[in-house]
Formats: sequence, structure tokens, C-alpha cells
Amino acid sequence: MKIGLAYDLKEAALFTPGCPEDALEEYDSPETVEAIATALETSGHSVVKLGGGREFIANILQNNIAFVFNISEGMGNHRSREAQVPAILEMLDIPYSGSDPQCLAICLDKPLTKRLVTATGIRTPRWQLVTDYRQLKEISLDGFPLPAFAKPAYEGSSKGIRLGSRAETVAQIAEVAAALLEHYKQPVMIEEFIAGDEVTVSVLGNSPAKVLGIMRVIAKKRSASFVYSLEVKREWEQLVDYECPALLETNILDEIAGSSLEIFKILGCRDFARLDFKLSPEGVPYFLEINPLAGLNPKSSDLVIMAYKLGWTYQALISAILNAALQRYPQCVKG
Repeated sequence: MKIGLAYDLKEAALFTPGCPEDALEEYDSPETVEAIATALETSGHSVVKLGGGREFIANILQNNIAFVFNISEGMGNHRSREAQVPAILEMLDIPYSGSDPQCLAICLDKPLTKRLVTATGIRTPRWQLVTDYRQLKEISLDGFPLPAFAKPAYEGSSKGIRLGSRAETVAQIAEVAAALLEHYKQPVMIEEFIAGDEVTVSVLGNSPAKVLGIMRVIAKKRSASFVYSLEVKREWEQLVDYECPALLETNILDEIAGSSLEIFKILGCRDFARLDFKLSPEGVPYFLEINPLAGLNPKSSDLVIMAYKLGWTYQALISAILNAALQRYPQCVKG
């Protein structure tokens, strides 16, 4: 089958003066693109590299593509940017992997995702949305639980999540939030900081979706103030250990797995996703966020590391995502 690969490279994205240092963090590397292309070709498919943005539009119109394997993060600062490529593919009636435009747009909007998830009774840290400087000056945070955490409302790949994002006082919350409003040009979510282990979950498939694994992120220097920040993720080999399967009590694992599958379902995710939770010191899980377009870097992405620790090869992981998607498009599967 002739498969198009949609992606956005860091090298191809425009870094404008005044942008934060991590502005291109979501975009992929040639290493990831080559690894996925090789995995698809090893499975017997021919691969056309479509790129992203205007290049993607030109290439998808010029090539007779049967199916698109999509890892495109979209262009610009729009909260619906991850929906750009799937929306074009639906307009052209071209099958593709991963979640649809509505799901991707919802999940990138952290406050909206929290509202939908909490409506089902799933536990999440308390939070407050700040949309602009005026609101930041007017709202009262005196009763907000401390310490707190501030992050951009519409970002992924830990953009804006730094070691300094944790605040001990109301004054520090206001300071961090003001800086995020200035640098990321979008609302800021102030969230209760849960001082416990970070847990990430991978989900694969559709009917039914299944939990591939649950992985605990353990700081090599244990601290109640540990933040799984961008700095840590960039130096993960030196700073953290990944425990997968997570050595947690059965009831905790069951709650995390059940919540993950419920969230995957209610948000309309497809094929694969990664979800993040924090555990309180008492072992109570709190949902943080979901990424239905999880990174697939063959060396550093959490979902891929989790698969390796569970005995999967990279080839098997990419094939599982592709096969889950193809089950939704029987016309693409030859008898």
C-alpha cells in the first residue's frame, strides 16, 4: 500500500524572534520520520514523505496516496493546530491514522479536557484558568491549594513546563503565570501540585482499546518537589529511571487503567494515546492530561520507551498503530 507520512520537522518550522526557547519542541526530528518510514517499508508498504504545512498540501494533492500515517502537530499557535492535517484528509476523503480533528482539538485544550473528564467523576487536581493579565490581577488565589503549578493551556511536549513552574506562594503563582502569558500568548492553567510519583499510560487499539502499559517516572534524586519538566525530559537518561511495568498496588493500577480507557473513550481517541497521572503520597491517582498524538521518537518518547520495556520492538509498535487504524478502513485492507 502507498502510505503518505505527514509530519512537521523542527528544521522546517519558522522560529520567530521573541518566541520562547521551546517553541519548536513539539515538532519532530528526521530521526523519527526515518524510523517510522523504515518500519512501514519493512511491513511491505511504499512510503511518500508528505511533510507538513503548505508542503503537505502540495504533496497530498500531487500524489495518489491510499492512506496517511499522521504525526503532524500542525502549524502556528492555534489551539486546534493538531486538527489541521486530519481535517484536510477528511475533506479529501483520504484515510489516516490517529484521532479525528474534533478529538485532537479538544485534547490540546487542557481546560476543556479537564471539564469533560471531571464530568465523569474521574479525579484531577484543582485548577484555575487565567486568560489574560487583567484577570490575573483580579482573581483571588488566596484559597488555592499550595504549592501550585502553572502551565500554558494549549501546548504539548512539556512546552512551558519547567523546573520553575512550581510555585510555593500566591505571589509566585502570579509571577510564573504572567511570564507564561507573555511568552506563549495563550491562557494559563494554574493547577494544584500533587507531590507524588508521575505515571504515564499508553493505550492502543479501538474495539476494544487496551492499556499497553503503565510506567512510573522515578527521579534519581527523590524529592517531593520533583517536576517532570522539559529540562528533565531532555536529560532523562541522567535524571530519571522508568519503571515499567509500574510496581504499584493492584488497586492503584486498576484505577489508573480503568480511568485511562474511560478517558480514551469519552474524548473519542483512536488507535493510540498516552495519558499522564500523578499519584498523591497516599497513592491516589489524579489525571493530568492526555496526548492522542503522542511522540514516536525511537529513542526518547515515553510511549516508545514503555513499549521497549514491555518487550516490543519499534517495528511492532508502529505496525500495531497502523493495524488499529486500518481496521477502521476495510477498503484499505486487501483480502
